[in-house]
Amino acid sequence: MSLLTDIEKVRAEFDDRLQSAPAGDDSFEELRIAFLGRKGKLAGLFSQLGSVKQTERPLTGKQLNELKSYVTERLSEFQSASAEAPEVVADIDVTLPGDPVPHGSIHPVTQIENEVKAIFGRLGFSVFYGPEVETDRYNFEALNFKPDHPARDMQDTFYLGQEQLLRTHTSNNQIHAMEQMDPPLRILMPGRVFRNEAINARSHCQFHQIEGLVVDRNTSMAELKGTLTYFARELYGPDTVTRFRPSYFPFTEPSAEMDVYWGLDTERDYRITKGTGWLEILGCGMVHPNVLEAGGVDPDEFTGYAFGMGIDRMAMLKWDIGDIRYFYEGDLRFLTQF
Repeated sequence: MSLLTDIEKVRAEFDDRLQSAPAGDDSFEELRIAFLGRKGKLAGLFSQLGSVKQTERPLTGKQLNELKSYVTERLSEFQSASAEAPEVVADIDVTLPGDPVPHGSIHPVTQIENEVKAIFGRLGFSVFYGPEVETDRYNFEALNFKPDHPARDMQDTFYLGQEQLLRTHTSNNQIHAMEQMDPPLRILMPGRVFRNEAINARSHCQFHQIEGLVVDRNTSMAELKGTLTYFARELYGPDTVTRFRPSYFPFTEPSAEMDVYWGLDTERDYRITKGTGWLEILGCGMVHPNVLEAGGVDPDEFTGYAFGMGIDRMAMLKWDIGDIRYFYEGDLRFLTQF
């Protein structure tokens, strides 16, 4: 292949690149270096001139010089045209508002949990977290559930084997806390719990609870009632009326359930209170001596009280949410409302 053929190819390549190059100093400089630079394509052609036959060298040299002049002239025109090109102004109305940036939101269950923690925080409670995968001892036995205790039937448990299970309540944290810390104790224990139940609008196989535990000398049922009445009035309003009804839990004695008076002003009030006007919000009681002893606390020296509530139900009541499954589906159309 002769050098004259290479010269024509370089000319054709230059024309193609020049035609497709966008206007601007960057394009001009890129083309100049590629074709007229010290290591550019024309320099490469000139370096081959010495190998051309003596008889062909004048014609080849002339073609090279003409190509160099052609490239230089066309690049100069390109640079001038770029400088004279009108500035492109985007068709934008700068007075319009910008595109909205979506914001995240705090899950409604987390909002209720944070509110409950803040209320009890003002009473000196600290937060304690325990394991979700538990043993029978912490979930049942140490909480006064004997192996044949009929109350075990109330807990539809997910067993992971002979030794482990998914905790059915946050009461398991009572034992962990008493084993790890010396009294006096004043702790709040939020967390997720699991029960092998059918999933529908009112129940789920997982939900959230908050457990409270106080262990000290000379605690009493009167102190428990005062603490929980304060909590209810902080959460539902200063005029909230409460009542305590006798109940049964294996890990407390005596045991009670606390209701707040919700009212009967609307059809919704009738529905959620079953026509009574009262709404149960938590269970509570004095810690059973057997539970204190299982946690390594001397029941002859210390007493205590405990309470537990469902966070999901409280969120459903606050925002009139009719289906607990909404909390676990991750639907942004639902979650961003909160």
